[in-house]
Amino acid sequence: MIDIDVTYEQVCKWDKSEYVWIDVRDKETAMYGGIPNSIWISVKDIEDGNADLPKVKKLVLYCMRGVVSRDWAEKLRDEGLEAYSLQGGYYKYLSKVMIEDAKNDKEKAEQIELSIRKKFYKVLFSRFAKAINEYELVKEHDHIAVCISGGKDSMLMAKLFQELKKHNKFEFELTFLVMDPGYSPENRRVIEQNAQLMNIPITIFESDIFDAVDTIEKSPCYLCARMRRGHLYKKAKELGCNKIALGHHYDDVIETILMGMLYGAQVQTMMPKLHSTNFEGMELIRPLYLIREDDIKQWHDYNDLHFLQCACHFTDTCSSCRDDGTSNSKRLEIKKLIAELKKVNPYVEGNIFKSVENVNLSTVIAYKEDGVRHHFLDEYDKDR
Repeated sequence: MIDIDVTYEQVCKWDKSEYVWIDVRDKETAMYGGIPNSIWISVKDIEDGNADLPKVKKLVLYCMRGVVSRDWAEKLRDEGLEAYSLQGGYYKYLSKVMIEDAKNDKEKAEQIELSIRKKFYKVLFSRFAKAINEYELVKEHDHIAVCISGGKDSMLMAKLFQELKKHNKFEFELTFLVMDPGYSPENRRVIEQNAQLMNIPITIFESDIFDAVDTIEKSPCYLCARMRRGHLYKKAKELGCNKIALGHHYDDVIETILMGMLYGAQVQTMMPKLHSTNFEGMELIRPLYLIREDDIKQWHDYNDLHFLQCACHFTDTCSSCRDDGTSNSKRLEIKKLIAELKKVNPYVEGNIFKSVENVNLSTVIAYKEDGVRHHFLDEYDKDR
């Protein structure tokens, strides 16, 4: 019987016309990057028999670790197809690619920095600087913990801060902080190698968050996010920082506004900065507040970078874990909704963003301020 597990090196020796890569990770994860020339296919379609599979001899499936893909490869084998599963999954592929990148790390690091100064200056650095100035995110003598999760957003934020440091008009300090909440060795290696490749001097500290929430059945991602935020605040304060910077961008903001309305029955937004309620003197800032996700992806693709979307060990793809505790599945629904609305109104994204800047309290039934609820009837008859 033909072995169902194959290595990346084995596949590369095959005739390219005889096989195709099939990405069976969730859609949100696949959007962050995959093996070149691969085709994403929904596992639900495979399960229902509705998958539009390519007409080639060999189908090579891959997930994050080579576990889920093996199950689906076996199912396709049972249906008479010559299906394989990539041994070690996308993580294994990433390790190989990053070893190759390391051979030319100096040249690539210069390319990455040059792309920020030249090709993507207007859409990335200019908007980064605008958010910092408009919302007063960085002030003289600040010591900022730039929190790096290992994904494209936080890694770009680190590079933008390095660029800002070269042009700063006043003195401030940066610490590039990475928390290891219980990553697998492969995940941690990817983060370390990317930091080395991009000349980001990271400070890593460890926590047991993954173990602490491992047995939680209800909303483990929400609890994980809350715990991670607390650990970051605590470590940053120990290191003498007064601010932590997170990598939420413009699209996160408008999605949060719609999610609050449609799923939370409230009007709220993701603020560009917040004072910590539990760590005195600490503040959270979001310097990517005005940067579009598509522009981050274009920078990512242009430099052929390879990041992890999520390094959680609970599931093979972990499509639900975010550092703000919200569900990626819900966010994907909102993304699709905004995309549909944009077909009718090309200004819909900007209108959503501006809606929370143009709140007219005289036309609002009720609102909360500092935890106190105010109703329009409270003042309605006083001026008559």
